[in-house]
Amino acid sequence: MDRRTFLASSAAASALGITTHASAQTPPSGPREFYLLRRYQLQSGPQTKLTESYFSDALIPALTRMGLGPVGAFRIDFGPDTPAYYLLIPGSQLETLAALDLKLAGDQAFLKAADPYWSATAIAPAYQRIESWLLQSFAGWPKVTPPASAATKGKRIFQLRTYESPSFHAHEVKVRMFHSGEFDIFKAAGFRPVFFGDTLVGPRMPSLTYMLAFDDVAQLEAQWNTFRNDPNWKKLSADPRFAYEAIVSNITNLYLSPLSASQI
Repeated sequence: MDRRTFLASSAAASALGITTHASAQTPPSGPREFYLLRRYQLQSGPQTKLTESYFSDALIPALTRMGLGPVGAFRIDFGPDTPAYYLLIPGSQLETLAALDLKLAGDQAFLKAADPYWSATAIAPAYQRIESWLLQSFAGWPKVTPPASAATKGKRIFQLRTYESPSFHAHEVKVRMFHSGEFDIFKAAGFRPVFFGDTLVGPRMPSLTYMLAFDDVAQLEAQWNTFRNDPNWKKLSADPRFAYEAIVSNITNLYLSPLSASQI
């Protein structure tokens, strides 16, 4: 879907450790996390069921045993390249996420549960392609924050936004903008952020990605209207330091729904 496409930047600002004044909801505390974000490109038919079963029966239980989580598992509702699933895996150690598949290969319980997916043949593949990103959380939002409805498997949707920037300097300025008042405006509009992350490794760098949770599309649209009309946003976005055309070159905006096994 091409509504309000927003998001992408890169790892340069991650190293800066910028602090924030406030955020859309009370920001979590603690050390900054790393995220493995994966997109599973699928073909309509058996692949979608096979991959969803792999998430619920093998992968997410194995990740939980490794101390990783909460794990988010989502399908694209609006956006390009459907059908596709997204997986969000938070962790405290970058090395663990970078070597995840090697670690999973040593988990016999995982391999047994994952076998229909893990051992799929070229004649009947489990997926078309997998694309991965490694990210580091923003200093001002250091940990994944699931919405309260995740605990009860309540109705919820998500918006995944990526901002690409024309240079690492421009990317750093966009990240600084979040920490210079944009988090406060998110809070005033009632947003429920799930995560904010700088891309350390991935395509289309420099970029940043963040996720917001909503009850439904009506709430999403109402809160974005509140955000756009906030006098503080108009003032911040008019600041010459944060001129939009200079710091954001492309935006990707996806609407996602949680799969049944999602912990977010």
